[in-house]
Amino acid sequence: MRFQNLNLMTGLLAAGTAALLGSCSSKQSLTITCASSATCAAGPADAGTGSGSSTLAHFTPPVDPGPGGILFAASGEVLALTGYQFPPANAGDPVFVDGWSVSFTRLLVTLDNISLSNGPNVTPGDQSCTEPTVAKISGPWAVDLAHGDPSYLQGKGGPGEEAVPIAALSHQNYPAGNSAAFDTSGANAYAFGFDVIPATSAAMNVNIDAAGLTDYQQMAADGCAVLYVGTATFNGTSCTCPTAAAPNAACDPAIYANWPAVGQSVPFHLCFKSPTSYVNCQNPDNDPAAALPGEEHQRGIFFKSNQFVVGQITIHTDHPFWDSVLHDSPAHFDQFAARVAGQGQAGVFPTVTLDLTQGVDYTAYKDALGNALSWRYCIAPPTDVHTPLKGVMAFDPQNVPHAVGTDACQGLRDYYDFSTYDQSTQGHLNSDGLCYVARHYPSPN
Repeated sequence: MRFQNLNLMTGLLAAGTAALLGSCSSKQSLTITCASSATCAAGPADAGTGSGSSTLAHFTPPVDPGPGGILFAASGEVLALTGYQFPPANAGDPVFVDGWSVSFTRLLVTLDNISLSNGPNVTPGDQSCTEPTVAKISGPWAVDLAHGDPSYLQGKGGPGEEAVPIAALSHQNYPAGNSAAFDTSGANAYAFGFDVIPATSAAMNVNIDAAGLTDYQQMAADGCAVLYVGTATFNGTSCTCPTAAAPNAACDPAIYANWPAVGQSVPFHLCFKSPTSYVNCQNPDNDPAAALPGEEHQRGIFFKSNQFVVGQITIHTDHPFWDSVLHDSPAHFDQFAARVAGQGQAGVFPTVTLDLTQGVDYTAYKDALGNALSWRYCIAPPTDVHTPLKGVMAFDPQNVPHAVGTDACQGLRDYYDFSTYDQSTQGHLNSDGLCYVARHYPSPN
C-alpha cells in the first residue's frame, strides 16, 4: 500500500493543533474543506513566527521516563545524515533517478504539540478521528535532522539511522489534573500526533549549531516550517529522455549545455512555509498485527509495563522531490536545477530556492531559459509505485485539483505548490507510519 494517493490522507485546513484536532467523541465529522481563503490560511493556534532572534531557548535533554512511560525522539532517517548517492552504492538504495547526488548540510524543522489520545480506531474509515487527548507535551523544539551524534538513539529505520530524544512522559498529563498511568495491559493503544510549525525564537535549541542558527533565524523571519540546505551534484551518464515512441530516446544536448555538467554542483536552500499537523499515525512497531482495511500498519502506540516505549517523529527527506503525489514516487532534482540553467559562471551555479519555482507550470515544466523539459533518467526508475513518466516533464497530481487562478485553496497553482504539497506529507511515526495530514497553509485538501 506504499503507493496510496496521499490526497486521501489530507484535510483540516482550519485552525487547531494536533493535540486537539482528532477528537471525534461526539461522532461529529471534522471540517476538511477549504471553505474560504481565510479559513484555508489559518494555522495552529500557537504556530506564529518568531522575532528572528538567533538565540533560542535552552533545551534540557529528557530523562528516562521509566517502565510504562514514553520517550519522544526525532529523526530524518539515515538519508538526512548521509544524503543520496549517485550512482547508488547498492542496488535498490534510494536514489534521484535523474543522476543527482544530493547531500544535506542542514535539515531544520520545528516540532510541537506531541499528543496521545484514546481510541485511535474509533472511526476505522477516518484516520483523523480519535477519542479525547490524555497526554500532551509542547515545545516547541528546533531540530537539525542532518546533525548526527553518537549519543543519539538507534533510529527506527535500522543501522546508521539516529534519533535525537526531545521529550518524555511517565504518565498522562492532559487535561490538567490527569495523572493516570498509561494502560500497559496491551488491550488499548493511544493515538499519536504532532505538529510541524513555523520557526520561532521561542523554540528550544535541541541540536542546531552556531552556523545553523543563522539559517534558523532566517527561517523565523521568512515563516519557514521546514528548511533544506545542501548541495546537488550531477553525476549522471548515459541518460535517456524516453518518449512513448522511443523508450530509449537520447536527451537533447542543446538543452543541457547550459546546465551543470558531470561533477558540477548546485547549492539549494528550500524554505517550505507549510505548518502541518500529523494526526493518529499508524505504527510499524505494532507489526505483524493486522491493520485496518486500506492501511499499512495498526494505528497507535501500546505501552509496556517493563520498559518505556519510543515514539519517533520521522521526517522523510525525499517527499519534496517526488514526480507524483503517490507515496514513494521516484525523486528528481532536474526541476530545481532547471531554475538556474544558464546562470553558471565557470561551472559555479547560484543557489536554487523554492521561490524560483513560483509561477512555473508543473504540467509542462520549463527551465529558466524557457526550454521545455522532458523526464530524464540516468538509472532505471522503480516501477512499484507507477510506471516511468515519459515525454514532457509533467508532474502528476492524481486527483488533487489544479488551480488556474490565484486561490491556493482551490488547487495547485504551480510547481511551488506541488512540491510543498508533497513535502507536507513527510511526517511519520516510527519510520514509516502514515499519519492523517492536516495542512495549516493555503492548499487544497
